[in-house]
Parts: sequence; structure tokens; C-alpha cells
Amino acid sequence: MGKTMSLVENKSRNFVTALARGLEILRAFEPGNGLLGNQEIAERTGLPRPTVSRLTFTLCELGYLTYNERLGKYQPATGVLALGYACLSNFGVRQVARPMMKELAEAVDASVSLGARDRLNMVYLENVQGSGALTVRLDIASRIPIATTAMGRAFLAALPDGERDYLLDHIRRHAGDQWPKVKAGIEQAQRDYQEYGYCVSAGDWSRDVNAVGAPLRLPDSTLVAFNCGGPSYRLSRESLHTELGPRLRQMVRSIGMAMTHY
Repeated sequence: MGKTMSLVENKSRNFVTALARGLEILRAFEPGNGLLGNQEIAERTGLPRPTVSRLTFTLCELGYLTYNERLGKYQPATGVLALGYACLSNFGVRQVARPMMKELAEAVDASVSLGARDRLNMVYLENVQGSGALTVRLDIASRIPIATTAMGRAFLAALPDGERDYLLDHIRRHAGDQWPKVKAGIEQAQRDYQEYGYCVSAGDWSRDVNAVGAPLRLPDSTLVAFNCGGPSYRLSRESLHTELGPRLRQMVRSIGMAMTHY
């Protein structure tokens, strides 16, 4: 497995490099990859293995990681869970949005999710499923790419030009040879958002998944985004515009109105 992230150099005298490196190690653990050894962490973070070894020891001592001696690997401990819960509990939009998300998910038998940006990904803060068994099942804390998903494209479409250009530059560097295709999808999503109030990803992130996405600017200026989607063989491209998109757009408007009184 190659390196998937690296520390951003920061020349500020107030920047604590050791702290940043410790947080990079915690970021290396993702859903589905809960057990990692020092070598795997080094590959994911780009940090030297001796540095990783010292930091994982420290994080274990502080209660943020636990060590599985039989496997020789680390996993997040309850200290990380406590931090994550504190973050989620401060997102009041989750409590307001969940009943409406559930109503939409049941109406169209699809998956409806709420997410916020983390680097070049969107992280799920809430997720509800329709009652059917044929929905896309991703849990809270799951990460999906900004560039190719309906949720991520909706987030991009609602950003001020300067912030969008900054993100697009990083996406371009990350995409490599795929950039022309990725760029075309993002530009089409921006046109869709301007015309319809939602964005579409039809097989762009996963060829088996179709979805729509819409952004919401919260009263405190935080930007989040919602999506609604499912298997492409059940949710046609046409249905994204005739049913899911308009329904999602209306749901997001209703959540926005409710948040002004929250």
C-alpha cells in the first residue's frame, strides 16, 4: 500500500510539528482499516518508521490507541471515540435533518446522507437507509471523494470562487492523468447546480452507484452537503432528475428553514 497522505509543511513559529504528526497517525485509521502496524502507518503518513513507533507508543499511553500484541498492530481506542462524539454532538443539523432524511430515504428506498469536508474527502456525519435491502450502505465516518461524488460536487458548487479554486488545484494534483475527466464532471455538476439546485454523479464514483447531492450553508456559515442515491440498476439517470433531485432539493430547503429557528 502506497502513501495516501503527507504532512503539509508549515513554517509558522506557532505550528507544533510533533502534535501534527500524532494527529496524522490517528487519521491513518479509516473505516474498514481499524488495525494497522507501524510500517503500514508509516506508508500511509509518509513519516519515518522510528518516528511512528514513538508516536504510537505515546498515543497508547494517552488512551488514543490500543496495541494488539498477537497481531502486532494498533487500533483506535475510546479516547478517539470520545473526541468524535464530542464533534458530532455539536452538529445540531444532524438532529434537525435526521427525521427529514429518514422520510426521504423511505419514500425513494435509497440512502440519504449528510457530510462535511475533510481535506479532499467528504466525511459522513449522518446516514439513513430506506427499508429495502438494495441501498448503498456506508456508515457514519465513512469517507468519499469530493471530486467524483454527488455530495462532494455539491459542496464544491456552493463554495466561493477562491476557496473552490484552491481545492480544485489540490484535486488536480491528486487526480494526475484522470484530471481532464474529473474536471469535466465537476464543471457539469456546477452547471447542474446552477440550473437545478442539485448535482449528479451517475457512475462517476462507482459505476454501480447513481446519486444526487445538494449543499446547505448553516447559520454559523459552516458548509455541509447531502446526498441521496443507490444502485444504478434501480435508480436510473432519468430518475435522478425526475424524482431524487427535486425531492432532495426540497428536503435541504426545509432543513435550512428549520435550522434558522434551531
